[in-house]
Amino acid sequence: MHLSGKMFRIVNMHERDIFDERQEIKKASYSCPFCRERNEYDVRWMKRIKRKSPPRKLSSEDKIRFEKSRDYMVRIDDQLMCRNIRCRKRFEIPSSQTVVFI
Repeated sequence: MHLSGKMFRIVNMHERDIFDERQEIKKASYSCPFCRERNEYDVRWMKRIKRKSPPRKLSSEDKIRFEKSRDYMVRIDDQLMCRNIRCRKRFEIPSSQTVVFI
C-alpha cells in the first residue's frame, strides 16, 4: 500500500505469533451430579506461554499488544465421565472458569 510516496505494510498479528502452545493435564476433584461420588479426574488444558522476543516487522499497536500479553491456560475439556462403574454418566465440569492466567 502506498501513501504519499511511502510504503506501508499491514501486518495482522495472531495469537500463534505471540505464544507457544502445549497441552497439559491437571488433576481435579469433582463430584458426579448423578451418583454424588467424588473422584479425581484428568482435565486437559492448553497452556499458552509468551515467546521471549516479538516477531519482526510489527506495527506499533502490535508491539504494545505483545508487551501487554501474558501467559495463560485455556481448558479444553468441558465434560467428564463419571468413574463410578455403576453410573458412568457424562457431566459438565461445574466451574465456569475456562481461562486461567499464570
